[in-house]
Amino acid sequence: MDKVRVGVLGIGRGQSMIHYAKQAGNAQLVAICDYYEEGLQNLKRELNDPSITYYLSFDDFINHPMDAVVLANYATEHAPFAMKALKKGLHVFSEVLPVQTLKEAIELIETIEETHKIYAYGENYCYMPAVREMKRLYQEGKLGSFEYGEGEYIHNCEPIWADITYGDKHHWRNRMYATFYSTHSIGPLISITQLKPVSVVGFELPYWSRAKRMGKLWGTAGIEMITLENGAIIKSVHGDLGKNSIWFSIYGSKGRIESAREDAQCGDIERVYVNLDSEEGKHDSTVATYEPKELHHECAKDFGHGGSDYYAMYHFIEKILGHDAEIIDIYQALDMFLPGLFAYRSILDGNQPKKIPNLRYKEERDLYRHDVACTDPKIAQDQLLPCYSKGNPEVSQEVYESLKMTYESKKKAHQ
Repeated sequence: MDKVRVGVLGIGRGQSMIHYAKQAGNAQLVAICDYYEEGLQNLKRELNDPSITYYLSFDDFINHPMDAVVLANYATEHAPFAMKALKKGLHVFSEVLPVQTLKEAIELIETIEETHKIYAYGENYCYMPAVREMKRLYQEGKLGSFEYGEGEYIHNCEPIWADITYGDKHHWRNRMYATFYSTHSIGPLISITQLKPVSVVGFELPYWSRAKRMGKLWGTAGIEMITLENGAIIKSVHGDLGKNSIWFSIYGSKGRIESAREDAQCGDIERVYVNLDSEEGKHDSTVATYEPKELHHECAKDFGHGGSDYYAMYHFIEKILGHDAEIIDIYQALDMFLPGLFAYRSILDGNQPKKIPNLRYKEERDLYRHDVACTDPKIAQDQLLPCYSKGNPEVSQEVYESLKMTYESKKKAHQ
């Protein structure tokens, strides 16, 4: 096989993966699926490629002759779609998040193990140039033993909330919990160290005015303090604070490596700052700073999130082709996701530490096979959790109507 035949579900977030499959030499885009018919027709006219087939039905889509699917649908719906595709004999690239519940996590793991198909978790922040360089230096032993790390994914979504929720009161973004969407901040630290999380304490910032204006039901931001298997601690923070921040910092027995904050040089998130000693206990004050560039830098630079969208897809496709590739498998995907899930249980239990199960082992899976606790009423049923630890706040219907009007007016302006 010279090229992997790829289908993409989701024309919103899926645009980047569509772009990859159209441009890359190792993939061929053969099918696109979305329930939004008008958007699908617009994309069909834009691409103007008769070799691509378009579908409104996912069940029809996964019957198309292809090798792999990209799931870029709603973050709460990836696992059911992934399992359907895997059972059809397709490799799966799943955008964030991997699952919504522990029950889904166990079912997805076992489906992957039974089908022997490739599953790659698309946590693109793990493929950012600064993160990849931090990982390379750590794995070469330059940092020494890992001791502490911090990750931030702060995204003030208020300016775009109407665009991404459509004014829909029941949209998943309005109904998640503060520590749910956490793998952008946790994932890179897990990827760099390759260490497993064993326990977590969660914290939730209050429901401030910004959250109410947005119509969401969860606290402003979430924080996880995670203990890793070697005893090291990592701190993760993510949510809707006032200014954006993508930032990572790792400490080891030989010093510190960190990425640049966005405020440093207007979005300069690719730069690293390296402050390392040649030996433990030998203190060197020299700080090196540079922008790392990988082999495919020129190809990747036009893709989103610092080129990471390119690399996440590139490694998935290369893995299918049998080449050396660095994908995030289901076990590590859950190492990135479960700290957020158990952090919220910690919050609901007065910030008590919670053990994080290692779902690589059947005996640990068996404890959670029927655990569907989440904030999604359709899934959780009698295990439904509040979106905010102090109880779901009341939001005026006028807030959602205003957001819907904003969305509709923007949509009309772009037609």
